[in-house]
Amino acid sequence: MRAVDLHVHSDRSDGTYTPAQLVDYALQKGIAAFALTDHDTIEGLDEALSYAADKPVEVVPGIEFSTKYEERDVHVVGLYIRYDAPAFRAKLQSFVDSRINRNMKMCANLQSAGIDITYQKLCEENPGAVITRAHYAAYLTKHGYVSDRTEAFAKYVGDDCPYFVPREKVTPMQAVSLILEAGGIPVLAHPPLYHMDKESLDALVRLLKEAGLMGIETLYSSYSTQDERDMFHLAKKYELLPSGGSDFHGENKPGLDLASGYGKLFVPECFLEDMKKALGR
Repeated sequence: MRAVDLHVHSDRSDGTYTPAQLVDYALQKGIAAFALTDHDTIEGLDEALSYAADKPVEVVPGIEFSTKYEERDVHVVGLYIRYDAPAFRAKLQSFVDSRINRNMKMCANLQSAGIDITYQKLCEENPGAVITRAHYAAYLTKHGYVSDRTEAFAKYVGDDCPYFVPREKVTPMQAVSLILEAGGIPVLAHPPLYHMDKESLDALVRLLKEAGLMGIETLYSSYSTQDERDMFHLAKKYELLPSGGSDFHGENKPGLDLASGYGKLFVPECFLEDMKKALGR
């Protein structure tokens, strides 16, 4: 059985590979499929799907929503979304507008610190991308304001920095609902990364299940063996489809590779087959 990777980013959000390059790399790696799940955007899906149309690798149309739950960032992945649905696109545009407003404010804050930056310059250096803090870090590094990405987050764009502007976010329950409306499978992404105690995480999963959650990432690049056990337990308890992925970002996450993560990740193709059955495919 071949591997799949159901959590992958392109340069349309904060990855460094173009959608077409991801297809070529997936072919090189010999995996059966990957899901393109860029942050709050579907801009890379047409390119990836059309480029892969005559190639022996499946591209799963997806997205990763950044949401807020009890002051924590919680991510919800949508797989097999009908991303061309007008209602879905309209709602997504409201997320994009919110992100743009936040970016304009962050640029103004950084300008007050003596940094020559504008939202227009960020967009010009990252054509077609949804601007994220990774792009700020790259800009600050490129233009000599910091030595590397780590310093950029520590001094300028990290959560606790005076120049950071939080973005208005939807709730994970709203993200689940939107993915369902688009005919997709909503999946709770990498729960151990939220550093919640077991009772709190269980309560979140229960709440999301009631909202229509269908899957949970049971396998992920940075999971420990215990993390995997805990996630499979939650999947079984709440009758959720197991999912998994590398969270590949190309050069923006050094050492983390497509499909294999940090070297030990293997997400079996049967995960995807079970999802297709759930959708009646």
